[in-house]
Amino acid sequence: MTDQVNPEDPQTHEPAPAPLSDTLEQVPGMADVLSTAPSPEAEDSPAVSTEAAPFIPESAPAPDEPVDPAESFAELFSQYEKSHARKPNAGVVQLQGTVVSISPEQVFLDIGYKIEGVLPRSAFDNNAESVKPGDKFPVSVTGRNEEGYYQLSRFKVVQPTDWKALQAAFDQKLAVAGTVTEIVKGGARVDIGVRAFMPASRSGTRDAADLEALVGQPITCRITKLDIADEDVVVDRRAVLEEQALAAAEARHATLKEGDTVIGTVRSLMPYGAFVDIGGPEARGLDGLLHVSDISWTRIAKPEDVLSAGQQIEVRILKIDPDTKKISLGLKQLQPEPWETVPQRFSTGQRVSGVVTRVTDFGAFVEIGPGIEGLIHVSEMSWGKKVRIASDLVKPGERVDAVILNIHPDQRRISLGLKQTLTDPWTEVAQKFSVGSQVQGPVTKLMPFGAFVQIAEGVEGLVHISEIVADRRLHHPREALREGQVVQAQILGIDAGKRQIKLSMKQLIPTSIDEYIAEHKVGDKVTGRVVEVTPCVVELGEGIRAACRATATSSANTAGQPVQSKSADLSSLTSMLQARWKGAAPAPNAKPEPLEAGQIRAFRITRLDAGNKTIEVELG
Repeated sequence: MTDQVNPEDPQTHEPAPAPLSDTLEQVPGMADVLSTAPSPEAEDSPAVSTEAAPFIPESAPAPDEPVDPAESFAELFSQYEKSHARKPNAGVVQLQGTVVSISPEQVFLDIGYKIEGVLPRSAFDNNAESVKPGDKFPVSVTGRNEEGYYQLSRFKVVQPTDWKALQAAFDQKLAVAGTVTEIVKGGARVDIGVRAFMPASRSGTRDAADLEALVGQPITCRITKLDIADEDVVVDRRAVLEEQALAAAEARHATLKEGDTVIGTVRSLMPYGAFVDIGGPEARGLDGLLHVSDISWTRIAKPEDVLSAGQQIEVRILKIDPDTKKISLGLKQLQPEPWETVPQRFSTGQRVSGVVTRVTDFGAFVEIGPGIEGLIHVSEMSWGKKVRIASDLVKPGERVDAVILNIHPDQRRISLGLKQTLTDPWTEVAQKFSVGSQVQGPVTKLMPFGAFVQIAEGVEGLVHISEIVADRRLHHPREALREGQVVQAQILGIDAGKRQIKLSMKQLIPTSIDEYIAEHKVGDKVTGRVVEVTPCVVELGEGIRAACRATATSSANTAGQPVQSKSADLSSLTSMLQARWKGAAPAPNAKPEPLEAGQIRAFRITRLDAGNKTIEVELG
């Protein structure tokens, strides 16, 4: 390939002197001489330098000595080419740096210049823990920092000096040093020995102002397009910056370990957490995930409530995955664990206040302190109202008062009660209700053994299945009742200590004995059949029985001879009673006949008890 000489000097940007061969061609008669001279392209010689040097022949012929024009020109041309040849090592800007000092963040190296160069500690293995003054490292200069020190890189950076060197850098994808000279449409001009174009999108800058600030600054870039014929060169700075950041991130990653506390910058926020850049300026892109559950001990809805993009925070490394190299970070871990102080701050029976953080079907979680939540079960929400799901009574964000029922710090559980903040209705049951009184309320629950009836707010009584109806046997309460049905019942018993009230519904259902008692009074004479003798039980009608007090020796209360013997035909009972009661007088000296089962006798009512549904009689 024919080497082409840069028309401008790369240092002064001034036109370089034309080659001697071009000048001599203009001399009359020299064209024929030049045609016989050897061509410089035929020699495998170094590229011609762009720096012009004064031409002084090493040996000139004596004035009076005859000179062969062809030999004279060949010697002159050879001397000119030798004086303008480039040095064999030109183009490589690789320095040997010697460590002179180490700071907590940087390593200072002597590179042979008046001013030292600096490298971040992350550029070395194990964060430069094993680096000591006197150590030597190959480095390249990439620019100057704000403090005036040379910024160094451990990447090999070359400084092309001719098209051949440019081609080698392009083929090997080497980083080259250059200087931004001006801003043009779509990007910037960069001097890398020749003029090159750098698109704005590949400059590694965020906006036009940052790109403008690069003018006059040395940069490191990579050649992405090289057309020697058209002298068209395109360079990319962004790719080099990304590679340098990646290498620095890998070096920085190797220095991190679980439990370390690092400074990072919030890069982006997601619903599940925040990505934090912990690589710093040199190792940008070394991100860790700060999960939303590790941001604060207090439950938060979304990361935006606590963090913002660009915010600098201190975090702790919780986990480093050796396979994926993913880093998990924690922010709340830098604060004391709230549950460690629970036994000192809270106790059973204590009344607390908190905000409902979330609601489930079985209860509501209430934050009673930073990072400390307690659960109010649905069964502990109301004395009276039957709460099926917690959202029927409380909502997220609502502040409520509660009482601590029990604490389990080892399990991180606190049970709370909401109804305990209200008056217990069972403390007033003895004053409001009494045995035998009638109550009314809705059926709240049906069970195989009975039905629960709410007789007051927070107070329920049980109607056993045998106390629901009197005329038949039930297999399940649902055969006669339904939930929500309002019923009346009579209180049979109260046990406030056990929170139990026994109710009966059948006691309030009218029966034939109620009608019989309502139609009679004490002293009435009635007729009945003796059912049992000891004790004496008399049947006054269907299903109506009375207790009888009889004296076998009493004649004053005897009504005479029996109307019918035990073996009498009961079909003639009515006619015999009518004949007996129409005035048939007993014999004057008749003796009372002893009672026997099956006898039809006359009795007198001595007691009627409507409440207990009992009747007492005696022989009339």
